[in-house]
Amino acid sequence: MANRFGLPNLGIGLGLRTVHYGHILENAPDVGWFEIISENYMQTAGKPLWFLDRVAERYPIVMHGVSLSIGSSDPLNWDYLRELKALRDRVGARWVSDHLCWTGIAGRNTHDLLPIPYTEEALAHVVSRVREVQDFLEAPLAIENPSTYVEFSGSTMKEWEFLRALTEEADCGILLDVNNVYVSAYNHGFDPDEYLAAIPYDRVVQLHVAGHTNNGTNIVDTHVGPVLDPVWRLLGLAHERAGGASILLEWDADIPPFPVAHAEAKKAERWITGVAP
Repeated sequence: MANRFGLPNLGIGLGLRTVHYGHILENAPDVGWFEIISENYMQTAGKPLWFLDRVAERYPIVMHGVSLSIGSSDPLNWDYLRELKALRDRVGARWVSDHLCWTGIAGRNTHDLLPIPYTEEALAHVVSRVREVQDFLEAPLAIENPSTYVEFSGSTMKEWEFLRALTEEADCGILLDVNNVYVSAYNHGFDPDEYLAAIPYDRVVQLHVAGHTNNGTNIVDTHVGPVLDPVWRLLGLAHERAGGASILLEWDADIPPFPVAHAEAKKAERWITGVAP
């Protein structure tokens, strides 16, 4: 089953990080693609964009944002969206994604991915905003399920029910982060398999996998590798149900040398082909 948007399966990729620029440009490693944090290359010039341009000449690029704030009650930031679209066009990004969250209010950015209540009112609000963004980008937006640490007592539906309704009503894509499913399932006491069973896989254009930090009473989505086997298992299930989708390893703290991160990403091959140990 291919995704309904006709977006390509890019294989297995890595997040583009500054500490790896030199290795990538000097060695041209055999990586399917790179994902960038959109905001790292917005409102900037010089070396960051120079490196990005060089990488984009050799590899497919996907953009992943952290400040769209699609769930906020603030108006959409059209200056931000114009920059986002210009960056996408500059590097030929295959698609743009962001999170099902809000990041600030009254013009202030908390630089955190804050949870939203899962209610009919919130659903209508986010659906309208996703449609506006897609109309402006003239392309589908992929929405990522967040990792969360608190829930709203006023929510009237489960996160997976909200995500499904949102993507169907807004006609947008899904960036399914299986590590976030695992983290939130642990924190809130739900079954991650129930979450995965509810996803409309024809809308899944990308999968995220990452490491995390287990504090005993809770798990924090720290993006520190390696990835645990239960998370790899969820990746295998999701990839099979999606009929294949681009896979991205996130490793954002204590970042190792490129070959180490690349080797961790390539473990996905064993889990999606059914030959994992």
